[in-house]
Amino acid sequence: MTRYFLGIDVGGTKSHALIADDTGRAVGFGEAGPGNHEVVGYDGLRSVLQRITSCALDMAGIDRHQIAGAGFGVAGYDWPSELAPTLEAISGLGLNCPIKVVNDTVIGLVAGAKEGWGVALVAGTSNNCWGWDEHHHIGRVIGGGMRFGENAGAYELVAQAIIAIAKEWTRRGPATALTPAFMAYFDVKDAASLLEGIQVGRLHPGPALAPLIFQIAEAGDAVAQSLIRWAGEELADLAKGVIRQLGFQDRVFDLVLAGSMFNGGPLLMDPMKQSILEEAPGARFVRLTVPPVVGAVLLGMQQGQLSIAQYRSNLVTTSRAFLHERQSVNDSMA
Repeated sequence: MTRYFLGIDVGGTKSHALIADDTGRAVGFGEAGPGNHEVVGYDGLRSVLQRITSCALDMAGIDRHQIAGAGFGVAGYDWPSELAPTLEAISGLGLNCPIKVVNDTVIGLVAGAKEGWGVALVAGTSNNCWGWDEHHHIGRVIGGGMRFGENAGAYELVAQAIIAIAKEWTRRGPATALTPAFMAYFDVKDAASLLEGIQVGRLHPGPALAPLIFQIAEAGDAVAQSLIRWAGEELADLAKGVIRQLGFQDRVFDLVLAGSMFNGGPLLMDPMKQSILEEAPGARFVRLTVPPVVGAVLLGMQQGQLSIAQYRSNLVTTSRAFLHERQSVNDSMA
């Protein structure tokens, strides 16, 4: 009898469910909006879980009682105190199988690391870094951003750019092309209007401005270049903390990179890699090229006593094709 495995990726902007059979073939998919309890509450988490799971089950043509193992990567699940309400939300799915619940960064690690263990470094809207060894001993950062000194996703990079603009205007720092670029973006007449608008809450610089900083750096602006290098070094600092917690300094392991910041080219990547390799020469850098929900399915398969290493390749291949086909269908219906 065929067994099926469920993976769920709960995010702060969107959530996915993916079902695969016991050969690693993707057969069902569901998608909905945010499920992070910090965004929608635990009732919202419960609702999103039910919606995406039902959609994936319907597409697969199976009943929930045919699920033999399930993995959940949940954004906002950071501390032991959050496990009980998270499990309560999951219980609404009515599953009768072993499950594994982790922070959503971990499923990116499982999806990208060949053996299912190592370190995952996330740099998108913000940043995060978690890792575990082959025995699932965990290393992590707090995941709280700038107030805990954890940098640098797009949000933190833009914040540093605003500081650089303020320093130019107050003559505490050098001139930078960031100033006229931000003025043009917000359509204001001068730097004073830009800074006033930000301070009084009329203007809202956010992560969407990060690509502009990279463009200015590539055009040769020294201040923007220094910010990109800073971001690379800060991301390395996150990874090195987790590497030390896990004792990976002398080990060979996959370091999975997930998020749009890693599209930033050598100005970001070179200082980051150099710093990490000084700490852990055996780190192998791997860009995550599949949806993290694939890692959640692999965790589900592990709960069903299947080997992550044995089934990862087939699941990655079939899920890519499956999700590409689903996207093509959706595009044709749009």
